[in-house]
Amino acid sequence: MSYRRSLHELLTLLTGQWTVAVIATLAVGELSYTELLDEVNKAEEQQGWTSHTKPLSSKVLTDHLRRLEANALIERRGEGIKFNKVWYRLSADGQELLSMLRPLARWSAQRHVIAALEDETTSPS
Repeated sequence: MSYRRSLHELLTLLTGQWTVAVIATLAVGELSYTELLDEVNKAEEQQGWTSHTKPLSSKVLTDHLRRLEANALIERRGEGIKFNKVWYRLSADGQELLSMLRPLARWSAQRHVIAALEDETTSPS
């Protein structure tokens, strides 16, 4: 597969307004559906809703989880017959992807700091 196509497929995997938030939240380990929804929204609230304008809904989370599972980035585990409780965790591929995203996140943060410093030095006093 060509470099260009590989990059395109990677970016396609990461599309979705909440995809990165879900992957990052599952980095701590296996979470139930409800715990995952609560933790994603709690993290966003702590950041002041800078990444998203409203909380993650159950429907949107379900859509993201189905897509991530179909792409083998997460694993789903159900328990019981009645009132199934479901847990999610990163698959080996999901963990590997997350480890690859960490340097990109650092790079992005450094660019943000550099841009802020440049703004400070070029803005009139």
